[in-house]
Amino acid sequence: MVTSCKLILTAPPADCRAAQAAGFPVAHLAYRVGGGPHLFRSKLPVAARGGLMAMDHQGFDGRGEPSAFCQEVLRECSARGFSGVCCLFEGRPLPLLQQVAAQLGELLQRRGWPLYVPEAYGASAPHALVLISSALSGGSLRQRLTDAAQKFGAGRLALYVERVAEDFYLPSPTGRGAPLSRTELAERLEQLSPSVYFSKDLCARYFTYMAKENGAHFVLFDDAGSIAKKLQLAGSLGVGHALLSYSEADDLLPDLAKLLAQKSTPDSNPRPGANGV
Repeated sequence: MVTSCKLILTAPPADCRAAQAAGFPVAHLAYRVGGGPHLFRSKLPVAARGGLMAMDHQGFDGRGEPSAFCQEVLRECSARGFSGVCCLFEGRPLPLLQQVAAQLGELLQRRGWPLYVPEAYGASAPHALVLISSALSGGSLRQRLTDAAQKFGAGRLALYVERVAEDFYLPSPTGRGAPLSRTELAERLEQLSPSVYFSKDLCARYFTYMAKENGAHFVLFDDAGSIAKKLQLAGSLGVGHALLSYSEADDLLPDLAKLLAQKSTPDSNPRPGANGV
């Protein structure tokens, strides 16, 4: 049987109930590192108990002392019945948040609770699980995870699943495409009726097309099947957990749950637009 890593959904308060109803553990993205630093919280539904705390640091000035903040986090976890913390910090690591990650990792480990941190904070928090993004425009996800395992240890990795939908000009010197909304992707699939393939290296679907005004295009996208493949690949490499944004993938979750319950998932769609697109 193919083993996939366990999926956790990140969700803001407005999506809390729907995310819980999807049947996966939920990391409640209702918290922020604010000035002081102090833990700021959005209004959470009463039902938002259990699961994990998720926080960002948007607007934080990077000043303060970490110990009191870490105790605030622990008190909130105890009050809400959370059993872990996800630090969804973006950008270059801030020295104070590196200290927070290090101290919080130790404190949570004593309670048997996980701490998830971005890759940029992995070296600062030896007791934390390191989030490795699934988003690639080249190379191999297997190699990406293998390299991260050599750096941090396979047991310390967690997959950060980023649903991709991008349209690339060919050739693509920057390796970056134009993001596609769900509607735009669906329109291209309907209008072009392309042959859709699965890239084992990128663990994503793709198709190509020609446009009169600007030539060849390459469209890379995820559906329920490709996300399931990402989770199975990570699981086969010893990665135990994965995070996925509920708002990015709510339309795929019913099909994804079914695929994860099966022994394996197909490498290619039987027709364009299958598996949730």
